[in-house]
Parts: sequence; structure tokens; C-alpha cells
Amino acid sequence: MDLALTDEQRMIVDMVRRFVREEIQPLEETLDPDADEVSPEQLEALSAKVKEMGLYGLDTPPEYGGPEIDLVTRCLIAIECSQHRAGLYAPCYYAFGGARQAQLFEATDAQKEKYLYPMLEGKKRVFFGLSEPSGGSDPGRAIQTRAVRDGDHWVLNGTKLWISGADRADYGLLFARTGGPGRAGVTAFIVETAWEGFNVRRVVHTLRSAKYATEIQLEDLRVPHENILGEEGGGFAIANDRLSRQRVPYAAECIGVAIRAHEMATEYAKIRETFGAPLSHRQGIQWMLVENEIDLRQAKWMVLDAAAKADRGEPFRMESAIAKLVASEASGRVVDRSMQIHGGLGVAKDLPLERWYRELRIRRVGEGPSEVQKHVIARDILGAGLR
Repeated sequence: MDLALTDEQRMIVDMVRRFVREEIQPLEETLDPDADEVSPEQLEALSAKVKEMGLYGLDTPPEYGGPEIDLVTRCLIAIECSQHRAGLYAPCYYAFGGARQAQLFEATDAQKEKYLYPMLEGKKRVFFGLSEPSGGSDPGRAIQTRAVRDGDHWVLNGTKLWISGADRADYGLLFARTGGPGRAGVTAFIVETAWEGFNVRRVVHTLRSAKYATEIQLEDLRVPHENILGEEGGGFAIANDRLSRQRVPYAAECIGVAIRAHEMATEYAKIRETFGAPLSHRQGIQWMLVENEIDLRQAKWMVLDAAAKADRGEPFRMESAIAKLVASEASGRVVDRSMQIHGGLGVAKDLPLERWYRELRIRRVGEGPSEVQKHVIARDILGAGLR
């Protein structure tokens, strides 16, 4: 694989880097250290500049108005977009737009008119309801929420947990068991949050700075049969097919904040003096910076390798898992070392390091924990017979 950027990729990276440096980082000086939203007026102004760059609508296919970029370029953008305080979970405060639930591109024409297009236009918010108290890493087997056919409707009962944004969404993709045990028994439904029987029971606060997850209780929720997404029993395939692809830019975002942390640590080591000499003269500090550099280069290689294989149309499930595993864990180590180099300042909210440290810890769990990624990798190494 050739890691050299094309002229077009270099131009895109330069544009996004300048946008973050000139528009996003100065804006954060006026925001709370834990903020992950800007005002509607600020978001509109930022999005207008992104549209001028021709990059609005990330992860949206070109036929639906998204930019014509491959996955490698998408990852390069993700690396740049995340290099600011809120960058890990609110890259550029969502100014680049994009499809929140790519599974909706599998919808019928009627479903697209009612749900997909309003989402792409920013008129409706959506959630993704897969995980349950019984487990989220093996949803094909762990899902206990039941959907029973009743004429032209399905009646859903069950609980969903760790669902982001369900309390503010207009609708969501919700997965329930319509058949027997296993993956073939799971169906995806488009569910509106205003329907009777849909209840957000509680919010669950986590290490994330401002956002939180929710627990959803479904009590005899009636969903029209026409709101099945895809085929009955095909829910797991819909969820899984796009997860591998989405996991790659997710990994790239981890690298972005780690790159910025490493840059901050390098700059600080040059100016901070102890016992008559800069920190950068200390071998212990030098080795920490070296380990940062190695971690970053390895993680970036794994992410771009996965993206390149996907762009070539080759199988990349294992590479996607490796990218997510390596990037999330390596980036956590980089930020940890960078905090240590900064000493007391590293754990203060004056700098974004403490926020990145907390939020990167979640990345080792979100989108499939490290142990599950290892299981996916081992399964591909040893063959499909491994369960």
C-alpha cells in the first residue's frame, strides 16, 4: 500500500486542517470545556463554509448529495476533524453533516421520503437501538426484545440500553426478535419516538463530557408492518454490513486527538524546564515521545490499510477490527503519556488532555470492545468454524 497522498487528498487535508485551526479551535475558547454543541447560528455558519469546500454530507453516498470521496480520504478527513477539544465525539461540532444511520439507505422509497431525506436535511434526529441489558457485543444472540405480528402491525416489548440521543430523536432504528434464537430471528424496525409505548426510562451518564446514553422501555409499542427496514429476519445483516465500514473512520477519529496530544506534549517538553534544563533533554521524556510516535504511526497504518482494502472491494472485516483495536488502545496510551509530560497541567481543564483521556477510555468499549475485536480477528484467522 502506498501511503503517499494524492494531490486531491493533500488539498482536502490542507482545507480541513485550516478549517479546524481557524474556525473550530478559536471557537472553543468561548465554550465550556465539556461542551459538545454550538448554537444553531454558529452551526449554520460553520456548515456553510464546509459546503463551500464541497465536503458537506460525510458518509452520505454521492447520489444522495454527499461528496465523492473514497474511504481512505474519509479517514484522512476524520483524523483532521477530530483534532480539537470536542473532536472525539463531536468532530467539528457536526458542521460536516452526514448520515447518522447509513442503514437507512437500504430503505424503501416511501421510507426514504418519510425518514431518510429529512435526516439528511437535518430536519429529523435519529437513534440506533441495538444494545440491550443482556448484551450488546453479540446482538444476534443477546437480543431479547420481542416483536409479535398483529395484523398490519407488530407489537414490541422489551428494553434497550446504551442508546445515544433517544430522548431527543424523532425516530430510530430498533432491532427486535421476530423469530427464533440467533441472527436470523432479528428484524429491524423504524420506530417513531412519539408513538405510545415508547418510553425513555432514564439517562445513563458516562465518562463522556456532555452526552449521555439512555435506557428505553417498550411497552406494547405498535409499529406498522411497512416500517420494517429490509426483510423480516434480516435485521442483523443490515446492522452488521455497515458496521465494519463505519468502524474504520471511527478508529481514525481516535488517531486525530492523539496526534494533537502528541504535538502538545512535544511543544511543552521543549519549553518546560526542570532542574536547569528543558524536559526534552531528559531521556525518560524522549522515550515517551518516541513511544507516542510509534503508536501513532502503527495505528494510522492499520486504519489506512483497512480503508484501502475496502476501497479495492476486498474483504476487510478483520482489517477493520484490527484498526479499531489498535487505534483506540494506542491513542489512549499516547494521551496518557502526553498528560504525564504536562504534569499537573495535564489533568486540568485548561487543556483538553483530561477530556480526551476520559473519552478515549470509552472508545475501547464502544463499537465493540477490544476483546470482541480480538474474537473477530481470531475467527478470521482460524476460520468460520470458531464460535
